[in-house]
Amino acid sequence: LLPQAAYRHDFKNSGLAQTDWAAKKQVWIPSEKEGFEVVSIKEETGDDVLVELDNGSQKTIRKDEIQKVNPPKFSKVEDMAALTFLNEASVLHNLKERYFSGLIYTYSGLFCVVVNPYKMLPIYSEKIIEMYKGKKRHEVPPHIYSITDNAYRNMMQEHDDQSILCTGESGAGKTENTKKVIQYLAVVASSHKSKKDAVTVYLGLMFVICVNIRSHHCNTFARAID
Repeated sequence: LLPQAAYRHDFKNSGLAQTDWAAKKQVWIPSEKEGFEVVSIKEETGDDVLVELDNGSQKTIRKDEIQKVNPPKFSKVEDMAALTFLNEASVLHNLKERYFSGLIYTYSGLFCVVVNPYKMLPIYSEKIIEMYKGKKRHEVPPHIYSITDNAYRNMMQEHDDQSILCTGESGAGKTENTKKVIQYLAVVASSHKSKKDAVTVYLGLMFVICVNIRSHHCNTFARAID
């Protein structure tokens, strides 16, 4: 980490930051501009809550419209299943924070959420592939390579079929991530002593049907191997 980033990281995990967070009684409320915004609770009366916005103004909102804010130590958390308060606002905020830090992959339990950066990132080189070879998911940062490596290792060790499902809206990045899966498997399988294993990987990839709710004629796999 850079000095300033390291300082912010240490502060967010410090007791002072946790105390400050608890004292402010922060919650998320709906925002027309941002989707959700953080406010501080000033007073609670029945089903209503008086909150203070960043600009100092106050407003009354119903309790069922607020969502709890997570402690600072969960900032940019790699697995959102670890969040103390798992709600829509916290999930979107965490994905946004990670995205603007160049961290497009985030775990959510067994799933890996990807936010399309719409630009090339230097995170798909063979050097990066080497970092993920044979590593357990918690040992390395979230990445499509980690998902792929675990599927590959399970296939080799358990001698059982494995599936990786890339799903999302049009333009979400399904094709690009399918390419990365194939790229990783090609490198890992080709480095294996047995050529038969490499062939098995490709044969397993051949039987793919790509369909989503908007189109029954998706050709993600065909484009991925062009």
